Amino acid sequence: MPTADCRFLHHGRIMRCLTYLLLLPETLKKSRKVGRLPLCYELLALSLTSKKKQKMAAELYPAANANNSNLSSGTTVADTDKTEEVPLEPAGGGGGGAATTPTTQQNITNNNVEPRSWQCSHPTLRERNALMFNNELMADVHFIVGPPGGSQRVPAHKYVLAVGSSVFCAMFYSDLAEEESEIHIPDVEPAAFLILLKYMYSDEIDLEADTVLATLYAAKKYIVPALAKACVTFLETSLEAKNACVLLSQSRLFEEPDLTQRCWEVIDAQAELSLRSEGFGEIDLQTLEIILRRETLNTKEEVVFQAVMDWAAAECKRQGLAPTTCNRRDVLGKALFLVRIPTMSLDEFANGAAQCDILTLEETHSMFLWYTAANKPKLDFPLTPRKGLAPQRCHRFQSSAYRSNQWRYRGRCDSIQFAVDKRVFIAGLGLYGSSGGKAEYSVKMELKRQGAPLALALTTFVSDGSSSTFPVWFEHPVQVEQDAFYTVSVVLDGNELSYFGQEGMTEVQCGKVTFQFQCSSDSTNGTGVQGGQIPELVFYA
Repeated sequence: MPTADCRFLHHGRIMRCLTYLLLLPETLKKSRKVGRLPLCYELLALSLTSKKKQKMAAELYPAANANNSNLSSGTTVADTDKTEEVPLEPAGGGGGGAATTPTTQQNITNNNVEPRSWQCSHPTLRERNALMFNNELMADVHFIVGPPGGSQRVPAHKYVLAVGSSVFCAMFYSDLAEEESEIHIPDVEPAAFLILLKYMYSDEIDLEADTVLATLYAAKKYIVPALAKACVTFLETSLEAKNACVLLSQSRLFEEPDLTQRCWEVIDAQAELSLRSEGFGEIDLQTLEIILRRETLNTKEEVVFQAVMDWAAAECKRQGLAPTTCNRRDVLGKALFLVRIPTMSLDEFANGAAQCDILTLEETHSMFLWYTAANKPKLDFPLTPRKGLAPQRCHRFQSSAYRSNQWRYRGRCDSIQFAVDKRVFIAGLGLYGSSGGKAEYSVKMELKRQGAPLALALTTFVSDGSSSTFPVWFEHPVQVEQDAFYTVSVVLDGNELSYFGQEGMTEVQCGKVTFQFQCSSDSTNGTGVQGGQIPELVFYA
């Protein structure tokens, strides 16, 4: 072989040796003993050794193939998968390129391999903290949450909890810090506790109607005000007649005055629906007494009396008692004498309270005398009727008029859309009557939101021939939320010639409530914003 070719081969071997030198860890380079062959020949020999030595070399570059998919589900990181053996090949040889395993990242500076990890795949601190939620990985405390028989073991991390709650901070890092590895919390529901922890780990709030009250309790107990405020806001938006009394009881317990006020708004305006709801039977005795003292309950006293009887039966059941007359009086105590029985009519009393056996014979006798005798006996029940709520009226026209053959009721629909800037309760409408003298009308009246009916009334009213408006009522006031458009429609049948409104306004300020009006596509009889029928909305606020 020519000399030049030998030199080229010699230089090629040197380059391959240098490449291996750069790739080998420091520990192998330092293991070279004095007196052995030159390092380049040792490296070359290493590349030609058996499969066993190739495997040893490959193991110096372990693949960080840890499975972190279970982190988010609360389990520990799985063992690292075995890396496939990849033989090292010299640079410039048949393999072409530096020797690395497919699942490693080479660090040329210090010849160490940096394994991929779950931390790398979640770049933000919030994401990494969120992975630790309900996760055994690095957990240094466990909670046994819920009552015996229904408890759940929840892993947690003291530092995260202490940062999010002053209660947890005192629990883990004060002079009286808990030393137990398991902490029992029997008075908090597991689902609510997990919602609390999820917020503390990730700032995420997942509230549901079934758990929001329990979550509010947990947020109050561990002094997490942002979560507590979110719970109150959720309750306010879901507040309606069927849950108003229960939420009133809870708002008093949690000392949330804003929520308490919103509950009273619903209970006052929709008293009959609230008192007849299943939730009314779940309230505590003190809340019952507060409701019975309420002057502004907008309902008849016979409805109040029947609600009290239903509550007494439910309380007997809670206490494991038979709902006898004696037991119902015992659980009611003084609350019975907050019902304003004397404000009922004689018929209402005779057909209701007098026949339910809750009153003694002496009380029943005295009550009949109070209704009929000139010399009335002294009673232990309040004598003055409740004030109720005074309805307000939003009038949307500045004037009214009538002309022959100008406006007629022909069984067609008059309709208008409206929105309010705060929650109100639409109780009915004020309508125009006949311009030709006294007349009676039959009315079909409907309130809808986005086409879905909320209330329907079929009734009658009599007009006296004047330009006054005449109220027509829904069976129950309807709750109307702010910043949403509702449609109200009427179809009247009666004397065709009627008064009509003029100079209509698109916005009307009525007390603390602002109404906005716009035309409705349901209107087929000419009513719009500028003129027509439906002059008034009757509401409580």
